[in-house]
Amino acid sequence: MKQDPYATFIDEAELKRERAKARDLRASQWWKRRCAKGICHYCEKKTRPNELTMDHIVPLVRGGKSTRGNIVPACKACNTRKKNLLPMEWTAYLDRIRRRDGQEI
Repeated sequence: MKQDPYATFIDEAELKRERAKARDLRASQWWKRRCAKGICHYCEKKTRPNELTMDHIVPLVRGGKSTRGNIVPACKACNTRKKNLLPMEWTAYLDRIRRRDGQEI
C-alpha cells in the first residue's frame, strides 16, 4: 500500500471517531440544507445535490476534525483532485494548473 506523503500520524481510534462524526453530520438537516443549494465549494459550479460529496477542508489524515466549520459540499471531480491537500496547497495546485493550461478550472 502506497503511503500518503501528506498524511500525519494520527491515532487510528481518533480517526474512527472523526469519521463517525462525519457520518452523523451527513445525516443532519444542516448538511442536507448545504447540499440542497447544489453548489460545489471549490469550483462553485451548480451540481445536483445528490452528486455533492462531503469534503473536509483540512483532511482528517492531516489533523482536521469533523465539524461544521471544516466540512463543505464538493463535486466529485474537485473532491477527487483535492485529495488530502490543505487549503493553501489546493490553491497552489489550482494556480499551477491554470498557468499550465491557460484556463479556468
